[in-house]
Amino acid sequence: MKKKILIFDLDGVLIDSKENMFLSWKQVQEKHNLKQIKFYDYFKNIGRPFNDILKILGIKKNYLEIKKTYDNESILKINKIKYFSNTIKTLKTLKKKKYILNIVTSKDIYRTKKFLKHNIKLFNFIECAGKDKKGKPNPYKINKIVKSLNVKKSECVYIGDMHVDYITAKNAKIDFIYADWGYGNKFNYKYKCNTIDDLLFLIN
Repeated sequence: MKKKILIFDLDGVLIDSKENMFLSWKQVQEKHNLKQIKFYDYFKNIGRPFNDILKILGIKKNYLEIKKTYDNESILKINKIKYFSNTIKTLKTLKKKKYILNIVTSKDIYRTKKFLKHNIKLFNFIECAGKDKKGKPNPYKINKIVKSLNVKKSECVYIGDMHVDYITAKNAKIDFIYADWGYGNKFNYKYKCNTIDDLLFLIN
């Protein structure tokens, strides 16, 4: 698999944010009287836009207030987020080898910048959640990056850990690599990496 353009999901691929999500959802449960909706039910749908997850969970109102609660708690508990092992080292090696690194995530740009900090300079394009942007599994964000870079889709690959990431890549008509170290269920994907280091061999 020879690829030039690498597009990464964020949560579950580059950063381990599960504890941060758990604490953020706990605050939502308490503040919005949603204790009946367990974290497991929320977590199995991550990767999709936040409001889409709320709809899937059967929540019908107060989306703006719920998201504000979740996002604020996520920022307060930012110290609970960490990079997966060897992530930055591998990204720097890929950058040095002239791969073009990008991110497509369902997080908003403010929190994404907060999490990435100075490592944001490793990426050419970062597509985040926004009112004018269609979220996964819509291929809008991937297609925008492909168009901005003026490259062929055959040169691109999306690296994700959830099934919605695979569907998004499929909808965008680019290849997909499953990040087995992430949060998703183990489907029989064509391409898979057990650790982020494996990318150095798979796409070479």
